[in-house]
Amino acid sequence: MNTASVALEPNGSPAASETGPFFEAARQRIDAKTKPRGSLGKLETIAVRLAWIQQDLMPQVRRKRVCVFAASHGIAAAGVSAYPPEVTGQMVLNFLAGGAAINVLARHGGIEVHVVDTGVDADWPETVLARPDFFVRRSRRGTRNFLEGRAMTPAECEGALQAGREQARLAVADGIQLLGIGDMGIGNTTAASALFAALLGLDAREVVGRGTGVSAAGVERKAEAVTCALRKHAPDAVVPRDWLEAVGGYEIAAMAGTILEAAAHRLPTVIDGFIATASAAAAFSIEPACRDFCFFAHRSDERAHGAVLAALGADPLLDLGLRLGEGTGAALAMHLIEAAAKVIGEMATFESAGVSGPAELLRNE
Repeated sequence: MNTASVALEPNGSPAASETGPFFEAARQRIDAKTKPRGSLGKLETIAVRLAWIQQDLMPQVRRKRVCVFAASHGIAAAGVSAYPPEVTGQMVLNFLAGGAAINVLARHGGIEVHVVDTGVDADWPETVLARPDFFVRRSRRGTRNFLEGRAMTPAECEGALQAGREQARLAVADGIQLLGIGDMGIGNTTAASALFAALLGLDAREVVGRGTGVSAAGVERKAEAVTCALRKHAPDAVVPRDWLEAVGGYEIAAMAGTILEAAAHRLPTVIDGFIATASAAAAFSIEPACRDFCFFAHRSDERAHGAVLAALGADPLLDLGLRLGEGTGAALAMHLIEAAAKVIGEMATFESAGVSGPAELLRNE
């Protein structure tokens, strides 16, 4: 894999377009395989994109990692979640104990898991702090309630972005060839919804859903919170990053940082679900070119996710009714991406297999 940094041009276009010579070479390579052209559907599209990202006609996915970013949210005090705020810290310990859904799926898929505390309101024992797969990069012990003020300061937001960038650089240094991002943070679906409404111009009621399973009244509280937040912070929001600071979360900013830094190193990033997509929206608003290095894992069961993906022009790989987060959808999608790499790299061509190709078949008719 080519891990050299890529120059991202000011107009948001990468230095080499997916419609350029390398993209065409990858398309020709997969078209030469022993199958009707296009018969493997999205697997072919994935394979060609992966080859272009890695700048290698034999793309590799030997080592995979999911980074789970966790943070507490001040907006949780507004009753927007079915679970109490302390669950965020408890789930971090569950991740580290290997008992969460992401751990099971990661073990099944041979995927490493890193856990990053970007702002959890919890204390960790020394045994946890000593772990090589756990990173404490707190900007603060939880964001502020964005109904009362800005969720984070510019310095805190920058710290979270840098925490995410650090994980991307570490992945490159470790030889990771496919990086997934996931989240944990009670209250973060409300933060993500507010960010979507602000960045994509969607109505508050279009972007809220059940999240962790709140009641109809809870959904209404979320919609009202988003509406109030937009009204409160709009006068001070000049650039997209202002919205990330006003209504975002530390883990959302960190994942945006990962997306930005991974793109600069041509490291493909797998975006998980609703919350991770909010990070993608933030990252794309900062540097549009980074979208070319992202795969969207799935369409979440969260009501607004389909509309958000459409607004971003994203084509998710899976639609399984997931709405958990943690990077679970990313872990599942990694299987497809790895399979696509195997297809373009290992499948025989018509010539190598001695199989008559479509042109020869036409001549023999």
